[in-house]
Amino acid sequence: MVEFAFLMPIVLVAVLVIVQMTLWFHGRQVADAAAREGARIARAGGMSSGWRGDAEERAKKIVNDVGPELLKGVTVTAWEKNDQRGVDVRGTVVQVIPLLPKLTLTITSHFGGPTECFRPDDGRGGCE
Repeated sequence: MVEFAFLMPIVLVAVLVIVQMTLWFHGRQVADAAAREGARIARAGGMSSGWRGDAEERAKKIVNDVGPELLKGVTVTAWEKNDQRGVDVRGTVVQVIPLLPKLTLTITSHFGGPTECFRPDDGRGGCE
C-alpha cells in the first residue's frame, strides 16, 4: 500500500502528459486540415476579390466542425505573396494538466501554393 501511494502521483502525471500530448497532436491535425482546405479555396479563387473571405470562412468551418472545443482562440489569416496564396491557422490546445497554468501549447499551421488560373494557348499570358 505504501508503494502504491508513492507511485500513484507519478503514474497520474504520466497519464496526464500522454493525454495532453495526444490532444496537441490531434489539434495539430485539425489545424493542418483547416489550413490545407482554406489554401485550396484561396488558390482556386482565381482573380476574384472575395477569395480571402471564402478561404478564411472555410478554414474556420473545418476547425468548428472537427474540433470546436479542441483549439481555443483560433485565428485564420489568408495571405497572398506574388503568385502564391494560402492560409495560416493559429490556436491554443485545450489544457488538461491543471498544475501547469503557464503551459500553453500553441499550434500554427501554414499552407499555400501557386494560384490556379486559366492561361490561354494563344500566348496572351495572364490569368482570366
